[in-house]
Amino acid sequence: MDSLNKTLDSIAKPFLGITPWLLRLSLGTSFFLHGYGKLPLPPQNLVKWFESAGMPAPDLVATAVSVGEMGAGVGIILGGFFSNTLGNLLTRLSGGAVCVIMIGAFYLAHADWFITAKLFKTEQIFLFTLGLYFAIRGNSKA
Repeated sequence: MDSLNKTLDSIAKPFLGITPWLLRLSLGTSFFLHGYGKLPLPPQNLVKWFESAGMPAPDLVATAVSVGEMGAGVGIILGGFFSNTLGNLLTRLSGGAVCVIMIGAFYLAHADWFITAKLFKTEQIFLFTLGLYFAIRGNSKA
């Protein structure tokens, strides 16, 4: 067992530096594409849905969601290119934005999912969790 573990460690070691990028690129690309898919602004399908839910200023909220998704996705990716305070801040703020947007999605569109098996069978929980990971961790390697 120890021999297998050492072998796997030696195989994985050269790739350790890119592991945060696997998460960063997955989340950033996914979130950007979710927002981009809502273009042109304001996203009429989302506006209609917000109107039916009684949301005030549905045009503004729908536009903010789309722009927020794209901005958070780009911010997660770009934050990784800066190893200074700016990169850390950009990563954390973008991760926090992902969390806020996902909490809004859970509350508005998927309220029946809270702490049920359905929540854990969708990609939304992973988007939220990855956002939380970057909001907490930022660019820290420790």
